[in-house]
Amino acid sequence: MSERAFEISVLGATGFTGRLTAEYLAGAAASLQRRGGEPLRWAIAGRNPKRLAAVQRTCEALGSKPQVVLCSVDEPESLAELARSSGVIATTVGPFVRYGFPVAQACAAQGAHYLDITGEPDFVKRLMLELDAPARERGVKLVSCCGFDSIPHDFGAWYCVRQLTSDAPIRMYAVVEGNAEFSGGTWHSAVGAMSDLGKRRTGPRAKSRTDNLSAAHGAARKVGKLPTRPRYDSVTGGWIAPLPTIDPKIVLRTAASLEEFGPNFKYGHFMRVGSTGKLLLGGAGVGAALALSRLSVTRDLLLNLKQPGEGPSRERRARSWFRVTFVAEADGGARALSEVSGGDPGYDETSKMLGESALCLARDGAALAEWDKRMSKSSAPSNSSTPSTSSAPGATNGTTAGDSFATSNAGVRTPVQAMGAPLLERLQRAGLCFRHLD
Repeated sequence: MSERAFEISVLGATGFTGRLTAEYLAGAAASLQRRGGEPLRWAIAGRNPKRLAAVQRTCEALGSKPQVVLCSVDEPESLAELARSSGVIATTVGPFVRYGFPVAQACAAQGAHYLDITGEPDFVKRLMLELDAPARERGVKLVSCCGFDSIPHDFGAWYCVRQLTSDAPIRMYAVVEGNAEFSGGTWHSAVGAMSDLGKRRTGPRAKSRTDNLSAAHGAARKVGKLPTRPRYDSVTGGWIAPLPTIDPKIVLRTAASLEEFGPNFKYGHFMRVGSTGKLLLGGAGVGAALALSRLSVTRDLLLNLKQPGEGPSRERRARSWFRVTFVAEADGGARALSEVSGGDPGYDETSKMLGESALCLARDGAALAEWDKRMSKSSAPSNSSTPSTSSAPGATNGTTAGDSFATSNAGVRTPVQAMGAPLLERLQRAGLCFRHLD
């Protein structure tokens, strides 16, 4: 089988987060080559040749020059060609509910691994419903939420729960704190997600197999949400409020697949608001944004507050930070306390997380093969056949692009399900802090 032209392609490289991801990969590739590693074969893709050329020059100055590929999410053949020539496609083109599906569909059809940084539940649900089976047949991984949504929470919950024995029910909650600023693209994605949330609340709730999380990928253990309400939290020393992001869904999908989470796992997700006054103001602000996003006129006003492509300055990002505290208790009284922390969550750390995820799928062949064996034993569905080892022409089974061995740990996966221990090691080496507090 011939080798694919690119181990990794970054789609949307001229956007704010895409550019940061390309720059991160350029630095990582240069560092790898200085240590004697093989040069990274990679590309940056998008619609604007002049802007792509500018990103290419920046990457070259950082030590690794990517190829430029003209590609648009509105042109299916250009996406198919990018997927045919790539082992891994990492896309930052959002809102993903509008622009992400054609990219993932091309990856599933052409045998390329897919990564994104979405935090949009409806988009991930659509991937599970429509592309899980095709991706399994091709033996490739479609992995959403590879940025701040939801890598710190997915890996942090798994990192924390491993301190406990796996033979008792476990209850866990996480508290998110931070200081950061949205980019225009993230703001547009958030407004779109709030608008869709409003529609779901007023319309009938569609049932799907994704609603039964403990049945996802054939898992036998029970998982579910803890009751959540605003309260004072003695561990973090402040008031906390429920945080309605995609992160709990990702954590629970992972928990349903791994025995470390015990036979019955419950999870709650919160943000720290500090005081009752901030709690009330924050609740009022979220409520107002949800209401405004449901009407076309006021939704347009919200969208005009920030334009795609805009983002916080390097100086502002340098002052940004995040911390997620995990508190887990098992029946019988055992307790575990862990923390994940880092710098600017939405951009610097997200580009790092996406870049390391792409490098993991492209380069960590042996380690991922062992992880895939574990996942296929613990969570392979009983009603699905193992993918043919001759059908996937790209970077499958966690190996470099060009290998033809498909992985049984394929389909629409969470970050932990897809990359597990190999990616956790990469994230720690890259500076993301995981530590136990007890």
